[in-house]
Amino acid sequence: MRMHRRNFLRTLLAGGLVIGTGSLMSGCKGITRDDLQAPGGSLETVPGLDESDVTILQHASLAPSGHNSQPWFVKIIGPKTWIVGIDPQRRLPAVDPENREALLSIGAFIENLSIAAGTLGFQTEIEILAGSSMDEEIVKISLKKAKPEKYSLERIIKRRTIRAGFQSVEIRSHDVKALSESLKDNLFYIPRDTEHAKCIHEGALEYFKAQSYRAGAQKELSQWMHFKTSEARNHRSGLTTESMEIHGFAGWYVRTFMDKEDVMKESFIKSGLDKVAKQAAEGGGWFIITSKGERVSDLIDTGRRFERMALKAREHKLAIHPMTQFLEEKEGREAIAKNHDESMIPQFILRVGYLSNYPDPVSLRRPVSWFIRT
Repeated sequence: MRMHRRNFLRTLLAGGLVIGTGSLMSGCKGITRDDLQAPGGSLETVPGLDESDVTILQHASLAPSGHNSQPWFVKIIGPKTWIVGIDPQRRLPAVDPENREALLSIGAFIENLSIAAGTLGFQTEIEILAGSSMDEEIVKISLKKAKPEKYSLERIIKRRTIRAGFQSVEIRSHDVKALSESLKDNLFYIPRDTEHAKCIHEGALEYFKAQSYRAGAQKELSQWMHFKTSEARNHRSGLTTESMEIHGFAGWYVRTFMDKEDVMKESFIKSGLDKVAKQAAEGGGWFIITSKGERVSDLIDTGRRFERMALKAREHKLAIHPMTQFLEEKEGREAIAKNHDESMIPQFILRVGYLSNYPDPVSLRRPVSWFIRT
């Protein structure tokens, strides 16, 4: 840390920060998505795109991604004809060396895009371009006029990844059924008090720890943590105190005094392990989402189906928290392969649980113009 406790207290006093006056607590809230909304909800102007294009791509960009890296770019090749690809500068080579998670995120992006386009009277035609997960250009998107579809885009706008506050009760069968509709036979629910759930719980903690002590992975994580409000505003991606659910005085302290270098320290790692152990003990169990294969098209399809499910979670008051380290660490993948048939190809390990109060989304998003190529 850059400042010792004595200097920290001196700074507080010098600045006239007194708890109870409101001056300190007014700075305890970090930057959120709402803070970056355009005045009056107006759309940005993007060369080569009309208002419907911007609206569609704006909703597409609300898809989830590892470390909120937002790995997509959109290349304009004609009117309502685009190529969606993976930006090499937004890859996560330490934890996602084969772009598996990036392709799942591209699938979620395309699902949001297709839904938003449908509400505006366009049918989405998709052509897979990539022959390999390492290709930069992934799919070609063409929008054709069609009858508008009814769908509440609030589902896309309000979708959120949540980490804490899960109720420790099993998920009701009708909720599992509702969320599994888009995934058919590729979603498995593991209730919290089963032996299988205990194994997943133990594995999630074990491989989170392994990744935390893997220097390359932790260094990569630190690069996507934007503690300072000014840095978060400049990047509009990555992890912020609000998206990591570090609130109040703790959030203010992190934003004020912590740097990326602190992420590599033993104290930070241990704090993270303690927090994840507490989180993993909460909830109603686990969802495992599998794919039929591991081709680019399989991963895109699985990402789309996942997003379709995730968009329903709020109305069922279900929180979804990906715990991906199990699949990112070599030993975790080997443990799954050893104990399951080779046809079992897991792509998501999700902790699930009911919430009493469902918070609004806070993770930041880049404006459309930031990920457009011409």
